[in-house]
Amino acid sequence: MSGKPLRVVFAGTPDFSVPCLAACRASGAEVVAVYTQPDRPAGRGRQLTPSPVKQAALAAGIAVEQPESLKPAEIQARLAAYQPDLMVVVAYGLILPRKVLAVARLGCWNVHASLLPRWRGAAPIQRAILAGDSESGVDLMQMEAGLDTGPVLLGRRTPIVREDTGGSLHDRLSALGADVLAEGLARVMAGETLQPQAQPDEGVTYAHKLDKAEARLDFSRPAIELERQVRAFDPWPVAEGEIAGESLRIWAAQAGERAHDAAPGTVLAAGRDGIEIACGVGTLRVTALQRAGGRRIGAVDYLNARPDLRR
Repeated sequence: MSGKPLRVVFAGTPDFSVPCLAACRASGAEVVAVYTQPDRPAGRGRQLTPSPVKQAALAAGIAVEQPESLKPAEIQARLAAYQPDLMVVVAYGLILPRKVLAVARLGCWNVHASLLPRWRGAAPIQRAILAGDSESGVDLMQMEAGLDTGPVLLGRRTPIVREDTGGSLHDRLSALGADVLAEGLARVMAGETLQPQAQPDEGVTYAHKLDKAEARLDFSRPAIELERQVRAFDPWPVAEGEIAGESLRIWAAQAGERAHDAAPGTVLAAGRDGIEIACGVGTLRVTALQRAGGRRIGAVDYLNARPDLRR
């Protein structure tokens, strides 16, 4: 593509989106505006706080738009006035009406944190860990009216390892998303037309939004499922469980296959290696936790305050 640089409107909100905004800027495209969610209350003081994407856009001197909705005609007219060649959407958090999808000459691209059609929807990173998936990835998708149903332009894959948490996989996929977006932009600006691949009809799953109620550990379930729950919900909403009568946040734990006939939730052992708890199948060894009003600590430090549990 010669002549004028590609005019891009970027739409995104959380930390996950920031590397993709940086990739747009580094590509040589002209980011003419950034759309992001309105400022929300955050922190203990509940102060109105700009999104990470807004902070990055302001630091770069890019115009910022924060509509509550993209449905009003005047909002759509304002978007059209930027005359974008392409709209890039990364974890924006608002539904794009059909008219918005058609504003840019090249339509709308979306960077989605899963291998579509698996885990369409709001929480693909955590759902992949919870389900025990062996791999994840990012897809660059041409958006259409359905929820994450559009054809895929480019993709990247990454294994999910036993040590991965929601946080570590989030960070890795955020970086991969920026890589795949950078490739897509470079190829289009070089004059190439990316070939969209329709998503298969088989294997469609939905990654429903996380609910804090899901964080509660049920020790009657298999230990491996609880381990995945702990990993998936780090750093939010953080798994919770009751150990010897005390409700605690569980930050790190490993499943074991030790056979036992104890009631689920029974503390089987407690020492330097952690607190081993009986589960429906196997055991869960808790190694990092947090008391109400406290901070994250290792199991050994917790046992110093609960010597009655040592065995």
